[in-house]
Amino acid sequence: MELKGIRVGEKVSKYPIIQGGMGVGVSAHKLAGAVAKEGGIGIISTADIGFQEPDFYQKPVEANLRAIGKEIDEARKIAPEGIIGINIMCALNNYAEMVKEVVKKGIDLIISGAGLPKDLPEYVKGTKTKIAPIISSARGAQLITKLWRTKHNYIPDMIVIEGPEAGGHLGFKLDELIEEKEGKIVESTKKPNLEQITKEVIAEMKKVEEETGKEIPVIVAGGIFTGEDIAKYLKLGASGVQMATRFVATEECDASLAFKQAYVNCKKEDIEIVNSPVGMPGRAIRNSFIEKVKEEKPKITKCLQCIKTCKAAETPYCITNALINAVKGNLENALIFCGSNAYRIDKIVSVHELMQELIQDTKKYLTCQA
Repeated sequence: MELKGIRVGEKVSKYPIIQGGMGVGVSAHKLAGAVAKEGGIGIISTADIGFQEPDFYQKPVEANLRAIGKEIDEARKIAPEGIIGINIMCALNNYAEMVKEVVKKGIDLIISGAGLPKDLPEYVKGTKTKIAPIISSARGAQLITKLWRTKHNYIPDMIVIEGPEAGGHLGFKLDELIEEKEGKIVESTKKPNLEQITKEVIAEMKKVEEETGKEIPVIVAGGIFTGEDIAKYLKLGASGVQMATRFVATEECDASLAFKQAYVNCKKEDIEIVNSPVGMPGRAIRNSFIEKVKEEKPKITKCLQCIKTCKAAETPYCITNALINAVKGNLENALIFCGSNAYRIDKIVSVHELMQELIQDTKKYLTCQA
């Protein structure tokens, strides 16, 4: 089986790997640029990307819009010919403004989840920017595709499936992920199977491709860790994978060394499902902060109004501050999001080394009999 890249409009990546978007500030221009330069697709997360701007706490919307333009420019300096994309959460209060800003900057690809990006097509019509919704089921893929076709006469340029082993906020109900058994919290027997979801989504998209004549790459994410994993989903018919956790422990990752080292040092039992302040379950590395907020509520002095579903008066803590502390290395006061396989990371490498390892392993397993 031949190893092919992923088509994004007129561009095609060298390899079928998208680096997942990670906020706040974990995947910014250095990481996205490095991945794009190595032949993958680099993704910048827009989530409070302006946290380092001097007026962030006074004017967060303006700071974020200004910063995202700078990040795109810097990533392009690293990879002038590469494919640079953006991850934008539908749950952001200034979602439409952020989308319009990155489209104005000529971004290659927008990947959008944390809700259904119902009106995303209206912002990119007539531009070269391509768009991909994140879904977690065949029903989700069917729903957003039908909605876009009916309301906007637009077919998704790509579909990203995010499975239950992903990091950060998850598109599943809490009881689909964990349950209590004999007094212990364990993985739920209802946990969806990513392989089965992938087969169902690919079948659904094949129907749309046959009806419209448009190719719709299906990208698989959530727990993808090795070349063997990549090869498995390519053999199932996926066009590529999205990986985030593996790219944290790279020299080019925009997060602090302390954040990266938390991945290297964590054990399997340190990773747990947490209730996020924004009303979604998430996966993170257990630390003193997670234990502390179970007992006491840190004082919130200013609401940045970042997420629509967050209610400042009721939230147990400010997720923006917790994630900013994480990326800066203040881990005692941080929420350290990660994927389920973070414990398997044992060293920090360059993006070049990681990409070469993944590609060589993928090629090896693609030549094996299915």
